[in-house]
Amino acid sequence: MEFQRLKARSLAVPALVLALVLLVPGMVALTGCGNADDTTTTTAAAETTATAVAETTTTAAAETSALILASTTSTQDSGLFDVLIPAFEQAYPQYKVKVIAVGTGEALKLGETKDADVLLVHAPASEKEFVANGFGTERREVMYNDFIIVGPASDPAKIKGMATAKEAFGAIAAAEAPFISRGDDSGTNKKELQIWADAAVEPAGAWYQAAGQGMGEVLQIASQKQGYTLSDRATYLNLKQGLDLEVTVEGDKALFNQYGVIPVTDAKNMQGAQDFADWITGSEGQAVIKDYGVEQFGQPLFVPNAA
Repeated sequence: MEFQRLKARSLAVPALVLALVLLVPGMVALTGCGNADDTTTTTAAAETTATAVAETTTTAAAETSALILASTTSTQDSGLFDVLIPAFEQAYPQYKVKVIAVGTGEALKLGETKDADVLLVHAPASEKEFVANGFGTERREVMYNDFIIVGPASDPAKIKGMATAKEAFGAIAAAEAPFISRGDDSGTNKKELQIWADAAVEPAGAWYQAAGQGMGEVLQIASQKQGYTLSDRATYLNLKQGLDLEVTVEGDKALFNQYGVIPVTDAKNMQGAQDFADWITGSEGQAVIKDYGVEQFGQPLFVPNAA
């Protein structure tokens, strides 16, 4: 009887070992399959996340639209755009602003051909005509500063301290002292021609030179040739350290210099044009303009006056 129990037990042990041998590979296989599934799931999740991020980045880039701003060389040369444009793009990150700095006359032409979305210019009569002819949706005043007559310290025409611009222009013509004109149909050039007309002078001759250049370049030429020119105050102050020119005449009400913003009718980026006009005439844009120049020059280079 005891012999039979021992025999049964001895037969059971190999059977158990055999069962374990057969079972363990299966368990290993099952464990391996489980790890593979986890790895596949994790990899798929990572790929999905990466794809989503890439798609979001691409979408964000696609949603950024170009906004073409045609403006004057004086706003560019004064350094204003170095602070104004980044501030606008921070407020409206969906836009990337491209500035075309030309004379006001050329800026208005770019508006007529719809090669610009919005204009920031300074020839009020021409601006109003532009809007009246249907090329612009509206015109809003933005800021102002003033024009000044600058010239060499030697002051060959003896105009320093004269009360009016037309009196000074008359003296320059009479002395045939060198005068450098923008000659580019800019707002500054339009103002200059108006002053010559008020002085009853038709400028001509070797003393009068039309450069066909922007404000910064004309100031450099006047400095080199020791001649007079008409400049907006902001550009002169921004470049003053590199110029051999002094302010000779200022303060005449005829030298007032008003800037306006105009969204172009049916512009390629009409929403951007309207957003820019709203922003620059709103509290944020006006604050940027008010502060510009105070730290460096001790005075603002432009005075905000949006209604």
